[in-house]
Amino acid sequence: MRLQGKTILVTAAGQGIGRACALAMAREGATVWATDLKQDLLNTYAGVPNIKTHLLDVLKTADVDAFAKKIGNIDVLFNCAGFVHQGDIMQVSDADWDFSMDLNVKSMYRTIRAFLPGMLEQGKGSVINMASAASNIKGAPNRVIYGASKAAVIGLTRALAADYVARGVRFNAICPGTVESPSLGERIQAVSAQTGKTVAEARDMFVARQPIGRIGKPEEIAYLAVYLASDESSFTTGTSQIIDGGWSL
Repeated sequence: MRLQGKTILVTAAGQGIGRACALAMAREGATVWATDLKQDLLNTYAGVPNIKTHLLDVLKTADVDAFAKKIGNIDVLFNCAGFVHQGDIMQVSDADWDFSMDLNVKSMYRTIRAFLPGMLEQGKGSVINMASAASNIKGAPNRVIYGASKAAVIGLTRALAADYVARGVRFNAICPGTVESPSLGERIQAVSAQTGKTVAEARDMFVARQPIGRIGKPEEIAYLAVYLASDESSFTTGTSQIIDGGWSL
């Protein structure tokens, strides 16, 4: 098994990409701490081998620090928590901006600061940050906060990789395009409401922007996450792994 003996923390593991990654990592032999804000989502892991759950709010530094003390050193940190704001800059409030930056970027600052010391003590570790192709890679309409926050994630990832490249800890970002998830469903509903199109027509708009002709599957992102968590990627750090069906071409 590719992740045998590793302890992995996944944030926002209750559904979507986070859940797919947690399950894939557990199947590869890792002990996975699946965390989320919603206990009902975490309850769905009952009886799943190799998965432990914990209710965690990554917006609260004290909660993150307490959890790090509780579980001790880990081998892999996968920062998957995030929020997709819909709208252009004239539709953004200060509160919208602050919330997205806090969840999409500062939450990673919190978890990395909490778990990096243990990785440095071990002399090895892998941190995977969820970014997006909608970032400095590609400008996307009505994604001004999201694009800015995910560009910040890529910058954070590269800076950390440069700081710790000689100390055994690797940092990489995953940059998906449009992927099936509850979040996508919410965005499709929002576009439908804004444009007057049916939900099916709004969904077709998302599919149409994918040159590959379809929306991605969470499991496809999970395959990449498993690779970045494994020793197979031991020579890989500071990268932005684009997995977007050709959207950014």
